[in-house]
Amino acid sequence: MKNCTGIMIQGTSSDAGKSFITTALCRIFSDMGYSVCPFKSQNMSNNSCVTPDGLEMGRAQGVQAEAARIEPQVYMNPILLKPRKDTSSEIVLMGKIFDAPCDKNYYRNFTMSKGLETLRDALALIDDKYEVMVCEGAGSPAEINLNSAEIVNMRVAREADIPVLLVADVDRGGSIASVVGTLELLGEDRRNVKGIIFNKFRGDISLFEDAVKFTEEKTGIKVVGVMPWLADIVIEGEDVMSINWHRSKNSDSDEKHRIGVVKLPRISNHTDIEAFRFELDVDIIEISSPADIAQLDALLLPGTKSTVLDMKYLIDSGIADGIRTFYKNGGTVYGICGGYQMMGEKIDDQFYRDNEKISAIEGLGLLPAATAFSNEKTTVRRRGRTIHPYFKDGIPVDGYEIHLGETLQTGNTENFSMLFELDGRPDGLADTDIRAAGSYLHNVFHNDIFRSVWLNRLRRIRRIPEREAVSTATAKEAAYDSLAAYARENLDINYIVKEIMHLEPR
Repeated sequence: MKNCTGIMIQGTSSDAGKSFITTALCRIFSDMGYSVCPFKSQNMSNNSCVTPDGLEMGRAQGVQAEAARIEPQVYMNPILLKPRKDTSSEIVLMGKIFDAPCDKNYYRNFTMSKGLETLRDALALIDDKYEVMVCEGAGSPAEINLNSAEIVNMRVAREADIPVLLVADVDRGGSIASVVGTLELLGEDRRNVKGIIFNKFRGDISLFEDAVKFTEEKTGIKVVGVMPWLADIVIEGEDVMSINWHRSKNSDSDEKHRIGVVKLPRISNHTDIEAFRFELDVDIIEISSPADIAQLDALLLPGTKSTVLDMKYLIDSGIADGIRTFYKNGGTVYGICGGYQMMGEKIDDQFYRDNEKISAIEGLGLLPAATAFSNEKTTVRRRGRTIHPYFKDGIPVDGYEIHLGETLQTGNTENFSMLFELDGRPDGLADTDIRAAGSYLHNVFHNDIFRSVWLNRLRRIRRIPEREAVSTATAKEAAYDSLAAYARENLDINYIVKEIMHLEPR
């Protein structure tokens, strides 16, 4: 890169904390006054977002763009792979579906042709527009079976001519061995690694000093910092491995709302749930069996990459019957996107667009609606308001849609009303007191007033004081600032900026 200075964050494994470190550096460089662009050439995740111009990209780079105080654009994640089953994925290229399979031939037919071309185009755009690029790798750069055709780790570092920081996860154990082993397998690319970060350290960091000294002596590479375990900072995760659903120490308290989330096998866009983590009186509880449901105050059905197959999972596991009983006994259920489709009476996939095995399946039957799949995919930003009578004044909402299929009302809808009007079109459905509700709108609970009204209904039921709406925008900004502060405290930022990036601090 000629105009833009960059640095790349690679990991010794998946979930080592690359996204966290990248996000922290995006905020730090933005604080310095630089125009900063996050970048990940290829992302494999079902957790995506829609850009302002209606294109799809990885959610992690959307979060990093927020940290850098800029709008997300698809060149920040030009290739998104969305797993459809264990051996294939959907390719989203520069925000649009690319009509080619991502299967066992992907590395042979795509990466070194269209993939590499797209990578270079994206880097050229960034080089023209920004002063600093913070680039994230994927998995490990030492996957020797993939390295000849990879376009997400060391090949990116070479193409962009940028130094690499290698991140290792201390919490999972074996971090020193993983650093040394990774460097041994890198061959000539080892010279690109200019610093090492140990991440997720619990306890007294001074106890790790000998490990730092050994690593530097063994590798000849400076350890630029040891990041502590940061359980108190809420940053949206990239994939299902990063989900931090939990049961708090006070989860049995009458002051806590127990909101369950079904952790579907093919879950997507799980960050729809993240806004609840800013609510001090809410516990998010993972649901994996019918026995987990009875003591909840509400249950959320998230999006999924296969509505049909995950509906079958709900039926086979007994969770479907548990949800129906929960609702019958007065419980509250909300479905988002695929979860909304599941709440209807039937899901029709006669053209096998959603899956390859089942042409139709019954839904939960909580909403008088049915879904049919076709080849057309909806990917669009949405803005509008509530139109359900429960929300008397019409609450403004915005978010995005990413889905296949169309959901239409069926049968008797006397006790049901449309939930939203989005860009002049109706969306969603809910019963009279919104105990059963759902829509295609992702990020619906990131709308603070909507979330507050929905939660205050639960609070009234339990005779708990209602609360004012929490500002997720303010909470996110505080989280980015806090993450950056931890990074400044625990990483040698001055060394990274001056000695590794050769950048003048501002």
